[in-house]
Amino acid sequence: MTQASLHRVWVVIIAFACYFGAVAYGLVQLARHAPQLQPRDPQPKVRSVPRGTLLAHDGTPLVMSSTAGARLYPVGVSASQVLGFAERDPRGVAGRGLSGLERDLESALAAGRDVRLTLDPAVQSLAEQALWGAIESSKADWGTALVMETRTGRLLAVANGPRFDPQAPRPDPAADVSWRNHAFLVALEPGSTMKALTAAALLEQRKAGLGTVVDAPMHYRVAGWTINDVVSHPRKLTLAEVLKYSSNVGISKLAAGMDRRKLYATMEQLHFTDPRPMPGARLEQPKVRRPELWGPTEYVNATFGQGFLITPLHLVAAFNALANDGLYLPPQLVQGPVGEGERVFRPEVARDVRKALTDGVAPQAKLEGYAVGGKTGTAQVVVDGRYSRTVYNALFAGFIPSDEPRVTVVVVLHHPKGPRIHGSMVAAPVFREIAAGLFSLWGEPPRLEASPKSR
Repeated sequence: MTQASLHRVWVVIIAFACYFGAVAYGLVQLARHAPQLQPRDPQPKVRSVPRGTLLAHDGTPLVMSSTAGARLYPVGVSASQVLGFAERDPRGVAGRGLSGLERDLESALAAGRDVRLTLDPAVQSLAEQALWGAIESSKADWGTALVMETRTGRLLAVANGPRFDPQAPRPDPAADVSWRNHAFLVALEPGSTMKALTAAALLEQRKAGLGTVVDAPMHYRVAGWTINDVVSHPRKLTLAEVLKYSSNVGISKLAAGMDRRKLYATMEQLHFTDPRPMPGARLEQPKVRRPELWGPTEYVNATFGQGFLITPLHLVAAFNALANDGLYLPPQLVQGPVGEGERVFRPEVARDVRKALTDGVAPQAKLEGYAVGGKTGTAQVVVDGRYSRTVYNALFAGFIPSDEPRVTVVVVLHHPKGPRIHGSMVAAPVFREIAAGLFSLWGEPPRLEASPKSR
């Protein structure tokens, strides 16, 4: 081997030594810094925004999130069906809304925004206590009571029962409907409460006055069907007395002189055909057939509240038009500007109907020293495609006070049991209890007439 060849061999050896030395150094560095070179999560975890708070009109928190992300209910079971509930994982952390406003306002709440409602905690509590007591005493399956502020359309109370605890283990929703906001999610026949609105339509169309007399036997036949009255009354009735005695015969015979399209137009103006009369919350769809599909009996039935379905929310907004001197205001649950309203009845028409409903109000709704008025309803419920003879809805819709209304109230009790199932016996006392609580809350004393001795 020449000297040049030997030199080349040493160059190669040194090159390999440097290469393996560099590799060894790299391996040492990899071992030393391995924790820093672990693969990273391609989507690093970001701390989620807590769900927004639902507040009463005065700022009272109704639903809020804890620091750990769980939903808290500072007022307990009050308004729980309206507020609803959200998903929760095994740790109790809330996810997306599943029912009530938690679901309907998901986009705002999920973004962490607070939402202020129109509910008044004191009025809500008054309505709930009256309703829950009536459900228990009447053994009704469920009930609802709404209180709407007359001049604004704001819902001060939306009570539902039985009580529902949103923090308790949730029952099967098909077997236990205590979670449901019946005021919004049940469409029902308004029954005889509709007679007040039919009377207003008659007055508006100048087809009758409160003193108009009608021949009203206890029953009569229409297209092969028998229309019956329940409460005994004189054969001749004025329109005001038709409302007092809740005569199906009387109201339908008076309405026979009015074009059925006029009654339907009034129902449209009162938003009975509107699936979304109030923004911010989902409602059960009303079911009202168009007048060209009404036969003689369908029109007769519509005049006293049968053959169509609306929610209790639709009903309270409609009666509020009578309270508000004929001006319909859209109901409001999420705080916002008051709507402009729509003229449905002339002011004198609304006042005349309110006077008739005050003079003829059910005794169980009266409150001594105060002007209150309203209309009862007892509506058969369709079961298996036929009107049941045992399942009824008991209703009352009225005004507090009735001469200068501040609020409109609707009460519904579903399937009360026992001998007392009528609206006058079951729902009217709830209205009276709510009225008594409101007058006390407002600090309004009774109006006592001067006794003969003081004159």
